[in-house]
Amino acid sequence: MTHEELLLIKKLELEEQAHHKKCLKVCVAAGCVSQNSEQVKESLEKELKSRRLEDEYHVKGVGCLGLCAAGPLVAIDEDKRMLKEINPEDAVHVVDQLKKPGTSKKECPTSMPFFQRQQKIVLENCGKIDPERIEEYIAVDGYEGLYKVLHDMNPNEVVQELIASGLRGRGGGGYPTGLKWSTVAKTQSVKKYVICNADEGDPGAFMDRAVLESDPHRILEGMAIAAYAIGADEGFIYVRAEYPLAIKRLKNAIKQAERKGLLGTNIFGTPFSFSISIRLGAGAFVCGEETALIASIEGGRGTPRPRPPYPAESGLWGKPTLINNVETLANIAPIIRKGADWYSSIGTETSKGTKVFALAGQIENTGLIEVPMGITLRDIIFEIGGGIPNGKAFKAVQTGGPSGGCIPADHLDTAVDYESLTRLGSIMGSGGMILIDETSDMVEVARYFMEFCMSESCGKCVPCRVGTAQIYDLLSKISGGEAVDQDLSLLEDLCDVVKNTSLCGLGQSAPNPVLSTLKYFRKEYLTKIQQPEAAH
Repeated sequence: MTHEELLLIKKLELEEQAHHKKCLKVCVAAGCVSQNSEQVKESLEKELKSRRLEDEYHVKGVGCLGLCAAGPLVAIDEDKRMLKEINPEDAVHVVDQLKKPGTSKKECPTSMPFFQRQQKIVLENCGKIDPERIEEYIAVDGYEGLYKVLHDMNPNEVVQELIASGLRGRGGGGYPTGLKWSTVAKTQSVKKYVICNADEGDPGAFMDRAVLESDPHRILEGMAIAAYAIGADEGFIYVRAEYPLAIKRLKNAIKQAERKGLLGTNIFGTPFSFSISIRLGAGAFVCGEETALIASIEGGRGTPRPRPPYPAESGLWGKPTLINNVETLANIAPIIRKGADWYSSIGTETSKGTKVFALAGQIENTGLIEVPMGITLRDIIFEIGGGIPNGKAFKAVQTGGPSGGCIPADHLDTAVDYESLTRLGSIMGSGGMILIDETSDMVEVARYFMEFCMSESCGKCVPCRVGTAQIYDLLSKISGGEAVDQDLSLLEDLCDVVKNTSLCGLGQSAPNPVLSTLKYFRKEYLTKIQQPEAAH
């Protein structure tokens, strides 16, 4: 593949797209597929063909359109219209609307803040391109970033560009991405690896799944750029087996990229070679931890090991290994194409760029959003998310998944960045955001998340294996109205021990939901202890 050939593919694809008067974009990400969106697509194609309109209008499957709870969604791009909750039987009505646009009961207003307040970098191609056609990715400047680094930049310049961008790891830790790349790049080893961590396991989180299903080539390009920067020639995508659609599209994307010479040997006619393989995880939450993930790829049991040495120095099969999660890698190509200054101009002083969040729980607009760092929780929940349904009052928001904390209404005006969420006793995590209304029992909320952590503990270290079970038992005792005052003190002491002595991030962060609910909703714990009958 030469640059001229890449540009020719883009030109031909854009000409083909311009041939049609309108394009009907049907969401074929997992949420809408589960509600028969593929049948909707087929029905629309049949209806257009029956009216001999197939040359005028084009139907194509696209990635996630964002408002998952209203699916299946169909977007009609030129007039910026979107229809929601479309069934295969609605095809006649949808095609009628193309000829004589009017008010539809299934109109989804794209002028609402859910669509207008977002700023998309990671999700810029979601809902726009067909994830199963490499030509569509190339038509939106796909693989231009890879070409640029291979021909115009040396590896150190790529690393410096990432450092200057201020991008921090989106998997939860928030470690500076450029610094991580720099550490691996400096190691002296002939063999190095790049791993994409796609083991998304937080309850209520579906950000990475949506990116993999909607824009898989973006991840391949990000991994290839990373490999060039650190000196690797082989990469792995570790994705959980519960994501069959994402796996299918990743496999398809890898084959397409290999056929066009964008993966493999001598990419773009340079000495750089890079291959990518997929490894399936069995759905263990702990395998999101770097060393447990590496152990799983090596064929062993997915358990963590003490660090140091860090994977950057001794990772997969003892070789220096760079591990970034899906969202981090999805930021790479646009940073290379548009520059570090552009990216670092977005967000806050310490948290640059945007963040993808999955809104779930008791919220009006359940779905996927991308917003600039620094936006307040209130804006996310009440403006973009549409607030709490059924007239209920907001009680708390759980950020960061089972390892995060519950933030109450007093802190709704907090700007969302890594440091501010940590100060509140929560974490950014990978981006799960679960809304809780006034009817929820916060002791039960804490018990739910602790049960998850207890079940997912790999059992390797005692504080996590035994501690999470003991915390869960104490929460059950409190919830059941059987606890006394000393149990509350014991619960706090136990949380402190588990948090500070566990081997890996699972145990170290597992007490967060308990500690945050004790901090902000202590009265609910005290009520159950002092008045046991209140629990029934």
